[in-house]
Amino acid sequence: MDPTTDNAGRTEAPGSPRASLEALRAEIAKAVVGQDPAVTGLVVALLCRGHVLLEGVPGVAKTLLVRALASALELDTKRVQFTPDLMPSDVTGSLVYDARTAEFSFQPGPVFTNLLLADEINRTPPKTQSSLLEAMEERQVTVDGTPRPLPEPFLVAATQNPLEYEGTYPLPEAQLDRFLLKLTIPLPSRQDEIDVLTRHAQGFDPRDLHAAGVRPVAGPADLEAARAAVARTTVSPEITAYIVDLCRATRESPSLTLGVSPRGATALLATSRAWAWLTGRDYVIPDDVKALALPTLRHRVQLRPEAEMEGVTTDSVINAILAHVPVPR
Repeated sequence: MDPTTDNAGRTEAPGSPRASLEALRAEIAKAVVGQDPAVTGLVVALLCRGHVLLEGVPGVAKTLLVRALASALELDTKRVQFTPDLMPSDVTGSLVYDARTAEFSFQPGPVFTNLLLADEINRTPPKTQSSLLEAMEERQVTVDGTPRPLPEPFLVAATQNPLEYEGTYPLPEAQLDRFLLKLTIPLPSRQDEIDVLTRHAQGFDPRDLHAAGVRPVAGPADLEAARAAVARTTVSPEITAYIVDLCRATRESPSLTLGVSPRGATALLATSRAWAWLTGRDYVIPDDVKALALPTLRHRVQLRPEAEMEGVTTDSVINAILAHVPVPR
């Protein structure tokens, strides 16, 4: 199931939180062509207060997608280009000596924003990658023993080039597990690529989203109301057991050395509830779990080397598990 399909015939009252978030797709489409699944994934992450890892080759509009989302949601956003010489303090901030007062004052880093775009996060060493761990998990930064809370909402959208590219560092497993979703950004279809070139020929400038017509259609208040509605979405004991069975099956798969942890099962529960609410229901069904299983679980498992050599992928393993684990009726 594709997490971009919609419930047929559903109508929403204009101005309702769900209608406002649904309007994001049309607004972001003014700048980004053909990435509806990624847009939906980012909205799900915002509803779950989670973070997103975007993986794709350079030039598929990963950065533009995040910038367009921030503009459409009227959120503050900052971008950090991760490089091999980037230091942790370049992300979190540091104490700066003020000669006039003879005191140290805290200079906030770019992490103090609503939507942090960590561009090419796998091009910086693990020490700097790990500087985001506290921010992602605790939503605060501790400098000189003083915890400093981050703004709300707060989301890290990290882009990553595939690991076969030169000059990249694999993300630590502990940090990978902190990402709610891993979304793959594919190359566009032929028609989508024609549309992209047509827009550029007509004067589209990806650096000027305002000129492209991207306007705020939702805001932090809509997100808060939506999160409250998601929290009221019912999950039956059968669905809970189904999620547990899926995650336990990954731990028993002969193709994997590492299965999904209980944190991953909790994440799948959260994303399934958010997707159920987005599609107009106040209860979760098995199709909601199936729709979010790949983006929620694919980065939480590890393939055995021999399986990888045979061409097995994490997506194919998860799809096989989805096909074999009994679905509750």
